[in-house]
Amino acid sequence: MPYEKVGKNESVCIADEVPFEIPESWEWAKIETISMPIGNKNNQIQSKEVLPTGKIPVVSQGKDLIDGYCNDVSKKIDVLPLVMFGDHTRNVKYIDFEFVIGADGTKFHKILSCNSEYIYYWMLYAAETLRNRGYARHYTLLKECFIPLPPLQEQVRIVSKIKTILPLVEKYGCEESKRVSLDSAFPNLLKKSILQEAIQGKLVPQDPGDEPASVLLERIRAEKQELIAEGKIKKDKHESVIFRRDNSHYEKCDFKEENIDDLIPFELPDSWEWIRLSTILTSTDAGKSPQCENRPRTIGEWGVIKTTAIQDGYFLAEENKVLPPDFNLQKSMVIHHGDLLITRAGPRNRTGVICVVDGEPENLILSDKTVRLSYLRNFVNPHYVMTALSSPAMQYFVVDAMTGMAASQVNISQEKMKTFFLPLPPLNEQQRIVDEVSKIFGRIDKLNF
Repeated sequence: MPYEKVGKNESVCIADEVPFEIPESWEWAKIETISMPIGNKNNQIQSKEVLPTGKIPVVSQGKDLIDGYCNDVSKKIDVLPLVMFGDHTRNVKYIDFEFVIGADGTKFHKILSCNSEYIYYWMLYAAETLRNRGYARHYTLLKECFIPLPPLQEQVRIVSKIKTILPLVEKYGCEESKRVSLDSAFPNLLKKSILQEAIQGKLVPQDPGDEPASVLLERIRAEKQELIAEGKIKKDKHESVIFRRDNSHYEKCDFKEENIDDLIPFELPDSWEWIRLSTILTSTDAGKSPQCENRPRTIGEWGVIKTTAIQDGYFLAEENKVLPPDFNLQKSMVIHHGDLLITRAGPRNRTGVICVVDGEPENLILSDKTVRLSYLRNFVNPHYVMTALSSPAMQYFVVDAMTGMAASQVNISQEKMKTFFLPLPPLNEQQRIVDEVSKIFGRIDKLNF
């Protein structure tokens, strides 16, 4: 049975306090019985006195072994080696070089009659097991921990074995981190791969019975001409027509013809066509962002969506701010079921995000950082457009359209959005692609990586 005697008090059985059984040749000890404190205020400098270069390293309780340097040799500590414990941080360091103390909260121990490195490795373990008290002090907990103390020669052998194993442990840790990182990224990478296959006509087979996209395009253009004649939409000033000639891609725009083979990222099935996004759009509508209240809406109140309402592939209606009651609502701002929305401004990773509004949102309008891509609803599947513009190849064009140097704020103009390339399949195939992507994504989301 292990016993502990403090001062002149009677020995007390500590069998219930020690964490595990140890060999008979070992003993239990505490840090203050096998060490003596080293260093005081005379060996310490203030943070503002720490230099980037100098004669003597400065050691504090931070994560780095050395915090800087000092030139005052009168403050150096040369009683070595020492084991340091960070009272606030729980960081542990092995110090075998002359140094100056850099801050409060350091506990430097000169180990007596034991192997200093053995105590260092024990303290690393003990520090991890201590209850985290935040920035409060932890040494009061450490000094009550029991140290399993082998004979001195065994301590040396243990340290030697630890030094042999540690590089392997560190290598395993790096490999494990890589594996975790890959596992975390894999679902998203797999989805991107699926999207790319989808827009290249490789995810679902083509059906010879489908109306080709070339015929669909003729019907789209005829429908737009009717709407222009009726005054319902405006004529596109930069109407684009992409066609093939001599196995090359050409675009006719503003009465000019230009070879665009360098812009087309891949070949399409015979029944597909390349278009600019403007070909299927009737308008691009943006909203406004007046002074709003950031609180849940009550019944009847109107809200303006945040950019976070538009997520990759879905719409979060609850992400909104409350509009002031005197705000002048315009029909072009109101969000409806089936709307194709895209973020046009904000952080780089939140700009160019696209979704379709499924369900009927109540009393919501676009913000000045979001745009509705109004499309010919009987001639194109909005979920396919979302799929295409979210794919890696099409996202290249989206990112290329961004302006602004700071990663925290970029913009895409509505005119630039109209120029995005889009691979257009037959209408029936658009639906088959959407269904297949949804089915595969559902399976991926169920996988446990």
